[in-house]
Amino acid sequence: MFAIFETGNKQYKVSQNDNFFAEKIEGKQGDKITFDKVLMIDSEIGNPYLAKAKVVCEIVKQGKKEKLLIIKHISQKHHTKKQGHRQPYTKLVVKEIIHG
Repeated sequence: MFAIFETGNKQYKVSQNDNFFAEKIEGKQGDKITFDKVLMIDSEIGNPYLAKAKVVCEIVKQGKKEKLLIIKHISQKHHTKKQGHRQPYTKLVVKEIIHG
């Protein structure tokens, strides 16, 4: 059984006991989070969401990805600007897919 749900303007396809990385979600390690914006479970498609369907996940880790370097260079002006960015993420594990 798999489910497709939406969080943080992104869609994720998950199955039971899957680990995945999502955009930063508030919570501590070990907290359970319920996603109710389920778009699809197996072959049943919502319009736009399935009523009473939920995906229950547990937070495994909060962290930041590796540093991404942004370099802006203007030729003939002797101007170079270097900037770094680390995107925060939440690692989740799917505990249960509820089909209502």
